[in-house]
Amino acid sequence: MVAYADNLLMGESKRAVENYTNVELSKILGWAKNNKIKFNYNKSKVMLVSRWKRKENKNSTVYLNNKRLKQVTQIKCLGIILDHKFRFRDHIIYAGEKNANLIHGLSKAAKLTWGIKREAISNIYKVAILPQLTYWVPISKEAMNFDHNRQKYIWLQRLISIHMAKAFRKTSSEALCIMTGMTPIIIKLEEETANYKIKQNVGHCEIEWDCDVELRHWPHPA
Repeated sequence: MVAYADNLLMGESKRAVENYTNVELSKILGWAKNNKIKFNYNKSKVMLVSRWKRKENKNSTVYLNNKRLKQVTQIKCLGIILDHKFRFRDHIIYAGEKNANLIHGLSKAAKLTWGIKREAISNIYKVAILPQLTYWVPISKEAMNFDHNRQKYIWLQRLISIHMAKAFRKTSSEALCIMTGMTPIIIKLEEETANYKIKQNVGHCEIEWDCDVELRHWPHPA
């Protein structure tokens, strides 16, 4: 069992999970009653996580205040959309659409030629967009091994790179990264994953990876 704030994760067999969850929820409700706290039944959901391909009864019987909780196939936990297969495809689509709307909003706010300066767009990308794309990467490294998931992030970086470089739509993604000085998003995701492992002391400690270095810290050409 893993509990954090108002999120509760439990795991074993399906029948055991149902029994444990109902027992623990009864304890939580008892504690809430003693502390004069009420839980919102309409906002409480249950999700069965399983990668089994065989047919089974997937309807869970979990109760809150003697009311059966609604079962869903995806749930938002700490800013990450978790699906019942842990494929993270829904989160990738969600993050892509959210940031795409932000980029399109920049186009509406100012014209392409005489609009926001390159430095301002670069700061928006680094501060507002990039943290959202890299926030969940350490736990979903397998999801980014699929080309269809990587292409969504590459397209998103390409979209803002065109605005930053004031380039044509047919310009290649590699050329846009060189023109704007952006690290390709896939390499950036690998960098964040390696950085996370080093901070958490997971695996080999002597991990080497490329990272952005300011021009004044570059070695002299001589």
